[in-house]
Amino acid sequence: MSRFVVHFMKDVLGGNGREREVCQGALEIDAMSEGQATEMAKVKFCQEQSLCDWSLHADRIRIEAADLHVN
Repeated sequence: MSRFVVHFMKDVLGGNGREREVCQGALEIDAMSEGQATEMAKVKFCQEQSLCDWSLHADRIRIEAADLHVN
């Protein structure tokens, strides 16, 4: 099993009127694949944020493999 870091990202307008990318939350997920980690993170993010859909707080998901592997 691998560990993935899943970031929930959103574009927002800064004080200067320019768009910038903001991380709405990040989760470490142990899963067999990136796809599985993404789906697990969506569920967990919704539970933690009391949401019915993750896209209410984020525009997109960015996923990366963590350096650590879990046996």
